[in-house]
Amino acid sequence: MRLARRVMGLALLGVIVAVWAVTLRPQAIGGPAVFVAVRGSSMLPTYENGDLVVVGWADHYSVGDVVAYRVPAGEVGEGKVVLHRIVDGDAVHGFILEGDNNSAPDPWMPRQADMVGVASLRLAHAGSVINLVRQPVILAGLAAAIMVTLILARPLPPRPEAMRPRRPRLLTPGKGGGSAPSAG
Repeated sequence: MRLARRVMGLALLGVIVAVWAVTLRPQAIGGPAVFVAVRGSSMLPTYENGDLVVVGWADHYSVGDVVAYRVPAGEVGEGKVVLHRIVDGDAVHGFILEGDNNSAPDPWMPRQADMVGVASLRLAHAGSVINLVRQPVILAGLAAAIMVTLILARPLPPRPEAMRPRRPRLLTPGKGGGSAPSAG
């Protein structure tokens, strides 16, 4: 019974890792996904400030898709990742994008090469946690807490006197070692 549970647990872990590797592994390590933390209100009500959106690369993009793109080279904000909806355009001439809560399109017209991917999964408020952890003061505090925990969790080395074998102490009468039974 115990062995069966262990095998089932390992099989479940294998399935979880396989699903992660195929769907949620970041592009930085060869996977299909990019994680975008939403900042601001331009995509309300679809996405809220602090949401984490998983974006997956696609072969083509269409009007109506919510996509993440990098601001094209040579433009103000170059390289910044923006998450907005395609409202017009094409991959060759550039897409026209606009936030759901914006009244005007974005000033940039990214092309296929600038696209990061199509939004596929929303994790409510998870982006707030990631943005918080990225703060240098928070990172330093976490690093310090981990170091203190590692130091305190180490077993103490044995004391030198504890390593020597102890000899039994013999008690002798009259030398402060106790008293011998008296014959009386």
